[in-house]
Amino acid sequence: MAIATTSLVIFAASQIGTPGPANMALLATGARYGFRAAFPFMLGVALGKQFVIWPVGFGLMELANQAPLVFDVLKWASAAYICWLAWKVANLRLQPGQAAGSAPGFWAGLIVHPLNPKAWAMIVGAFTNFVAPGTPVLLATATVAAVLLACQLVLHPIWTLAGDRIARTVAGTRAEPYLMWTLAALTVLSVLFVLFAGGADT
Repeated sequence: MAIATTSLVIFAASQIGTPGPANMALLATGARYGFRAAFPFMLGVALGKQFVIWPVGFGLMELANQAPLVFDVLKWASAAYICWLAWKVANLRLQPGQAAGSAPGFWAGLIVHPLNPKAWAMIVGAFTNFVAPGTPVLLATATVAAVLLACQLVLHPIWTLAGDRIARTVAGTRAEPYLMWTLAALTVLSVLFVLFAGGADT
């Protein structure tokens, strides 16, 4: 087959379902503002990955091969941004239903994956491992895009809802700061794993 669809689905589900910067952002947003308020942000996060998938599918990787230094700079800049977000998460205190200000919205969610080095690694892995050489570009890109989006629409709400439920349990308790620091540490570790070990996640 030109595209190993079943294997791609298993790969996508395993990667999107495990901890990473996007899932940590969803968990923290759900915890801070509640599932309903976080829903537009969650939808933006899911759709934002498409802004990475389609350019990669239509030749961004060739440009990366021609100008690797540019992409190394972008990779490290993105990692620094994600670590800054992790610092913000570490210092959040959960107030379900009583959060100051508004939850981040749809447009804020759109930029999460384009700035997420783990998302780039996963998408590149999807194309290089499950798409046979010579596969029509449109077919390959549309298939990868559809599979990843379907997995996100199932798994991202679970992470967001988990944040909501966790907040209801630990908000205002002695465990709260430890939870937020743990989430932040997992976010940073997930980015470092991709940068130094070449792993792929979401």
